[in-house]
Amino acid sequence: MNNQKRFLDELNDNRIFRLIFENLYEGAIITDNKGYILFFNKPYGEFLGVEPREQIGKHCTEIFENSRMHIVGKTGKPEINHIVKIKGQNMVVQRIPIVQGENIIAVFGQVKFYDVHDVGELARKISQLESKVKHYEQELANCRAIRYTINSIVSTSEKMKSLKTKALKAASTQHPILVYGESGTGKELFAQAIHLASHRRDSPFVKINCGAIPKELVESELFGYEKGAFTGAHNKGKSGKFELAHKGTIFFDEIGELPLEIQPSLLNVLEEKMFERVGGISVIYSDFRIIAATNQDLEQMVEEKKFREDLFYRLNVIPLYIPPLRDRKEDILPIFYHILYEISLEKPNSSEIHLTQEAQNVLREYYWPGNVREVKNVVERIIFALEKTDKVIDVQDLPPYMLHHRSYGQESDIATLKDSHAFTEKELICHVLKENNYNKTEAAKKLGIHRTHLYKKLQKYNLKF
Repeated sequence: MNNQKRFLDELNDNRIFRLIFENLYEGAIITDNKGYILFFNKPYGEFLGVEPREQIGKHCTEIFENSRMHIVGKTGKPEINHIVKIKGQNMVVQRIPIVQGENIIAVFGQVKFYDVHDVGELARKISQLESKVKHYEQELANCRAIRYTINSIVSTSEKMKSLKTKALKAASTQHPILVYGESGTGKELFAQAIHLASHRRDSPFVKINCGAIPKELVESELFGYEKGAFTGAHNKGKSGKFELAHKGTIFFDEIGELPLEIQPSLLNVLEEKMFERVGGISVIYSDFRIIAATNQDLEQMVEEKKFREDLFYRLNVIPLYIPPLRDRKEDILPIFYHILYEISLEKPNSSEIHLTQEAQNVLREYYWPGNVREVKNVVERIIFALEKTDKVIDVQDLPPYMLHHRSYGQESDIATLKDSHAFTEKELICHVLKENNYNKTEAAKKLGIHRTHLYKKLQKYNLKF
C-alpha cells in the first residue's frame, strides 16, 4: 500500500509524465492493482464522451463493463494487442502491469484509435514485407548462383564475341530480351550477365521456370495471393515473382511452357507493369525488366496456335540467339579446360591434367547435343574416374558413346541433322540413367535439366525405365 501511494505521489509530482500522458493521441488510463482509476487522459475522455477528472477514483468496470484492468492487476500478466469492441468498433487494447520489486502497484491501459480493419491492412503490408525478406534471404543464400558476368562466358569464336557485344548493348536498355538456343547453351548465364551489366544489378534477379511449376499454380507464383485465396494458401498470403522483382529483373526460363490461358495476363503486366494478387483487390505496381529464354521455336508455336502472337512480339524486342557448340567448334576445348580449371579449385592437381591430341580430336568432332552443359557433365565424369596419379586424358577415358558418334559430316545411316541430334540425345539420356541406377531425380541433375523436362524427354523417345 505504501508502494502504491509513493508511486501515485511521484506521478502527480512529475510534470513531464503528466504532459506526455495528457497529450497521447491514443486513449490511456492508469489504475491501481484493484482496478480503481488513478489517471484518465483527455483523448480517452473525448472518445467516450466523459469528463476525465470525474473518472478518478471510480472502478474501471463502472466506465466499461468489459474492462480487465483489475484482472491484470491481480494476475500480473500483460495483455497485448487484444481486440475489444468499444462504442461499436473493434479496437486494439494493451493492458500492462506496473511492477515494483515483487509487487504489482498499478496497471497501464491504452486504446489505439483505429478500427481492427486498419490493423488487418497493416498486417497485410507486413506480410508482403515478410515475403520479400524471405525471398531476399534466399537470394543471399543462393548468391553464388547469380555470379555470372559477361566475362564468365568462355569463347574464342567470332559468333560468340559478336553475341557478347550485343548482350552488353542490350543491358543498357530497358527493352524485353528473348534468349533462344538449344538446351545447355547457356541462356540463363547470358540472362544473369545482362542483369549484372545493367543499372538494375543491385536489385533482385528473380527466376521462374515455366516448365517446372504445376499449371494450376502458375498464376499464384507470378502474381502472389492474398490470405485464404484458395485451399492450401499460406495463412499470411504470399508475394509473387513480379512483386519481388521490383527494380530488378525477372527471368522466364522455358517461356514456351507457359500455359496459354496465363499468357494474356502476362502480356497485360508487361504493358502496364501493374497487377493484382490472386484473391486481392489492391493494384500493385512493379518496375521490372523481363528476360525470357526458350529452346523451342516460338514462331512455329505461334503458327500452331500454341503461343500468343502478341506476346511473342512483346518479348522478342531484342532477340539473342546462342549458337550450339557444334557450330562453334573452336570454343569446345577452351570451355573444356575452363571447366577443368573450375574443378581444380575444389580438387587439387586437376589443373595439371591435359588432353592427348587424339582425345582433343574426339571432343572437336563430337556432336555435343547437350552443349556446354554436357561438356561439364563429361569433365566431371572423367575427373571422377581418373586415378589420383593420372595427369593425361586419353581417348579411352572419354565416355564410350562419344566414340561411336564422332562426326556427322560424313555419310550416315541417320538421315538428317535433327535425327542425329535426337539419336545422340537419346543415347546420352540412357547412359546417364544407367549410371545413376535409373534414379530420375539424380539423372536430371547430371543432365542439367529439371525432372519434369526429363520425363518429357523419356516420353518423346518412348523410353520406359
